[in-house]
Amino acid sequence: MRKRAKLAALVVAGIMPVLAGAAPASAVVTPKRSCPVDYGVLIKSHKAYRLPAKGAYFKDGPGGTMTASVTKATTITYSLSTSLEVSASYLFASAKASVSGSITKSVAVTTGHTYSHNISARKYGNLQYGSNGYQVSWESNRTNPNCSVTTLASGTAKLPATSVGWHYWETSS
Repeated sequence: MRKRAKLAALVVAGIMPVLAGAAPASAVVTPKRSCPVDYGVLIKSHKAYRLPAKGAYFKDGPGGTMTASVTKATTITYSLSTSLEVSASYLFASAKASVSGSITKSVAVTTGHTYSHNISARKYGNLQYGSNGYQVSWESNRTNPNCSVTTLASGTAKLPATSVGWHYWETSS
């Protein structure tokens, strides 16, 4: 009698008990993890950051009142520092989703904005027009087929937002 048939006959006859339950550990097959290859940009941190408009800085004093107007249009654009090339589109999409929806690649400063401020005695007033943007730390990464993540590049970016206006401060000289 063949081995398999003999074993079956012993089980049917009640001589060999049948064990119910899970298969031995050596028989369990653990499926390998698999992830689709994907690329992305992670915003690691962010903080408010003023990006000045070129040619829109004024200083007056000592003391008194200063008034300034934006008289020409200018565009404030983003700046990016990186160890490798990263897609600006990925960076902006990631920053808009995790920091602020108002982040943009550039913002136009329009004419006609006037600002006035009293200057303290013996002090100089300083006015700078610009964008109330963000400085972000970012990381470009790739998800590998084995689900590990590889960092491809990292850096910082100064990103203007659609909010623009005057920034005033005083100095001693």
